[in-house]
Amino acid sequence: MKEKLIRFMQGRYGVDQLYRFIFFLALVLMIINTFLRNPMLNLVVYALLILDIFRMLSKNHSARYAENQKYLQLTAKFRYWLDQQKKLWQERKYHHIYTCPKCKQKIRIPKGKGKIMVRCPKCHFEFQKRS
Repeated sequence: MKEKLIRFMQGRYGVDQLYRFIFFLALVLMIINTFLRNPMLNLVVYALLILDIFRMLSKNHSARYAENQKYLQLTAKFRYWLDQQKKLWQERKYHHIYTCPKCKQKIRIPKGKGKIMVRCPKCHFEFQKRS
């Protein structure tokens, strides 16, 4: 059975980031619709799932690739912001992140050093903070 599925999917586009987003969106709308019981929302969910299946089974690689690239371009800033927030969250155990009061540059200071004078690397403004 596994070999038959592999042979069937050969030459087809498959799964990409846009597919995952549409599938997740359909799943969230489906969960919301279990409480609302709205038939129009149900149609939207079905349309999204059909679009997802169409994209996954498509043999037109160039069109699907272009759609995915457009999606990645539109969401690039948001994905970058999420990565930055994830990085800051992981560093919070060993560092404080302060913002320069003059130029708003973020500055990373190691924890456990007491009160220290911080010099902004961008504008060279000095201010005192607890680490």
